[in-house]
Amino acid sequence: METPGALIRVGMAESSASKAPATLITSGLGSCIGVALYDPLAKVGGMCHVMLPDSSQARASENRAKFADTAIPDILERLESLGARRERLVVKVAGGAQMFNFGRGDDRFAIGRRNAEAVRSALKQAGLRIAAEDTGGSHGRTMIFDVSSGRVFIRTIEGGEAEL
Repeated sequence: METPGALIRVGMAESSASKAPATLITSGLGSCIGVALYDPLAKVGGMCHVMLPDSSQARASENRAKFADTAIPDILERLESLGARRERLVVKVAGGAQMFNFGRGDDRFAIGRRNAEAVRSALKQAGLRIAAEDTGGSHGRTMIFDVSSGRVFIRTIEGGEAEL
């Protein structure tokens, strides 16, 4: 657990969980997906920055926060250890952009879309539904999550900042 009241930076292929007050922030969400999970009663929140959809397709898969299929169960376990209850979790998701156009119809290059689908699938498998999302497009995002209030803001270069 991180220190409450702190600004906690969640890097690429990382996750973090904290009790309020804390602010979790992740930047560089291009094709990656940021997932914020919040229990409003326990005032506990977590965030993960997912890079790839599926750990079974990777040669090196020891960093479980890197993959949708392993990051979601891991962050849920951390949140529950801090007092969160799965049935109360509010989930918000951002990212999954197509940052480059390779001019091919090859699905291997649609990492953003595949990441978004894998995160949705992992959340559904865990019995969770997404309350709000900002995915797709061709622009990067920064996700800011206030664990005290549960508010999530998305910052983009062209769009400024908006609440999710």
